[in-house]
Amino acid sequence: MYSDILIPTDGSPGAQEAIEHGLEIAQQYEATVHALYVVDTRVSRSGPLLELLQREGRKAVRNLEEAGTQAGLTVVTEVVEGVPPQEILEYSAMQGIDLIVMGTQGRTGIDRFVMGSVAERVVRHSPVPVLMVRRE
Repeated sequence: MYSDILIPTDGSPGAQEAIEHGLEIAQQYEATVHALYVVDTRVSRSGPLLELLQREGRKAVRNLEEAGTQAGLTVVTEVVEGVPPQEILEYSAMQGIDLIVMGTQGRTGIDRFVMGSVAERVVRHSPVPVLMVRRE
């Protein structure tokens, strides 16, 4: 049923919950896991902050890759720049993703207030199923 599962991550505790669920589903279907981090260019387009976000992204996908590999799964990692909901949906379409698994709560505070919920926008526009994992 699912051969390619996308797990977008921002390195937050909410994303970690989604990772656990996504990896469990991937194991059941022997699916390839796609770990995606989007460096939000609305926050920074260049300079030290952009470099910091890129490092954070590499660390987040590396952590997901390690967890997936330990679970015996094939994991593809990608760090891209752009607007998170758009990049998630574009990646999903380009890679033939069957399921997107993401947390309902990632970054919080003023970021969410100003930019809106990434998860909400993905759910609203995704042509494939999206599993929303709520942080406990």
